[in-house]
Amino acid sequence: MTDVLEELQWRGLIAQTSDIDELRKALSEGPVTFYCGFDPTAASLHHGHLVAVKVMRHLQMAGHNPLVLVGGATGLIGDPRAKGERQLNTKDVVAGWAEALRGQLESLLDFEGSHAARTVNNLDWTNELSAIDFLRDLGKYFRMGTMLNKDIVRRRLESEEGLSYTEFSYQILQANDYLQLYRRYGCTLEVGGDDQWGNLVGGLDLIRKTEGESVHVLTNPLITKADGTKFGKTEGGAVWLNPDMLSPYKFYQFWLNTADEDVVRMLKVFTFLDRDRIEELETAVAERPQAREAQRVLAEEVATWVHGAEATERAKQASLVLFGKAEPAGLDERTLLDATAELPSAEARVGDAVVDVLVSLGLEKGAGAARRTIAGGGVYINNVKVEDAGRVIDAGDVLPGSLVLLRKGKKNLTAIRVL
Repeated sequence: MTDVLEELQWRGLIAQTSDIDELRKALSEGPVTFYCGFDPTAASLHHGHLVAVKVMRHLQMAGHNPLVLVGGATGLIGDPRAKGERQLNTKDVVAGWAEALRGQLESLLDFEGSHAARTVNNLDWTNELSAIDFLRDLGKYFRMGTMLNKDIVRRRLESEEGLSYTEFSYQILQANDYLQLYRRYGCTLEVGGDDQWGNLVGGLDLIRKTEGESVHVLTNPLITKADGTKFGKTEGGAVWLNPDMLSPYKFYQFWLNTADEDVVRMLKVFTFLDRDRIEELETAVAERPQAREAQRVLAEEVATWVHGAEATERAKQASLVLFGKAEPAGLDERTLLDATAELPSAEARVGDAVVDVLVSLGLEKGAGAARRTIAGGGVYINNVKVEDAGRVIDAGDVLPGSLVLLRKGKKNLTAIRVL
C-alpha cells in the first residue's frame, strides 16, 4: 500500500496538518487511533460530510483505528458560523438527529474487523461537567487573545449580530473532546474540515498543556468547482444523504451532472477508484466527453457507497428510461415518481386517445398533426413506439404511481397522471 498521506495528497484531501513529517512517522510506526466529529445540526449528513468520511476510510484501510464522534453535546450549542447565531434546538430534537447521524456514519465506515470503527458521543462526558469544572479544569488553559483571534470569532464580533458566549464557548468543548478521547482511547489524531482548523488546534494545545504530549491534526479542504464556487446544492437545497430528504434518484443525478472540468477531481475525492482507473477516465473525458463515462462512474460509485447497489441500480434504470434507452417496467413507484417529478405533466384516463393527449399537452397543435407524428414513428408510450394513430391509453400502460410516460421525438418527454 502506498503511504496513506501521499494517497490523501494525490486525491486533494489534505489542506493543513500540524506537522506532516511527525504525522507520517506516527502513521508508519503502527496503528493510530484517530477521530472526526459530526454535529447533529440537521436530521441528515450531506455530501460535504463525505469528504471527511473519505479521509477516515482511507486511514482505516491503511490500518488505523477510527473513532466516530457524534456531537450530542456540541450539537446543543452550535459552532459559530458566518451568517449569524444558530437556532438552539431542543434536547429531544438533537438526540434524535444524533441517532440518525450515527446510523448513517455506521453505514459508511467499516465497523467490523481488526480496525473496526467505534462510535462515541460527547454528551457522555460533557454531561458530567459542572460549571465550576468547566471553568477550573478547562477554561484556565485557554487565553482570551487566542480565542478572540480566530477568524470566524473575529468576523462575528465585528458583525451587527455579534457572538453569544454560548457559541464562543464551543471551541473549548471541542478541545475537551480531543482530550477525553486521548485519555479514554489513546486517540492521537483529529481530522476534520479546514474551517475547523482553529478548533482542532485548540484540542492539540489542550492535550499538550494538560498531558505534556504531542498529538496531531489534519484537515481536508472545502471542495469547490473549477470556477471557485462551492460544489453542492440541488434545486431543492442541500445534497442530503437521507433518502427521505433527497431520493437516491436525485442523489445519483446530482453526481451525474458534474461538469467535465470538475469530474476528475471529484472522482479522486469521492470515490475509492485507484489511480490507473481514474487516469483512464481522465483520458475518456478528454477524448470522448460526449459519452460522459466519468460522470456515470462517479454517480454509480458514490450512490452505491451511500445508498447501496440496489437503490443505485434503480436510479440508473430510471435515468436510462428518461433518456429513452430502457423500458420502465420493473421500476418501483417511488423511483418513478422521483424521476418524473419535474417533467411536464397532464391528466388523462384509461381509454383517452393518444392523439388527444398529445394535443392537450401542447406537443401538437391539432389532431391531424398528432396523427402525422404518430405515422412518422415519432411518438412513444413508455418508450415503446406507437404504431397506430387510433391508439388509446390502455390499463396495461399504467405504471406504478398511476403514471404513463409519453414521448414525442427524442427530447419531449411528459408524465401522464392517470385518474
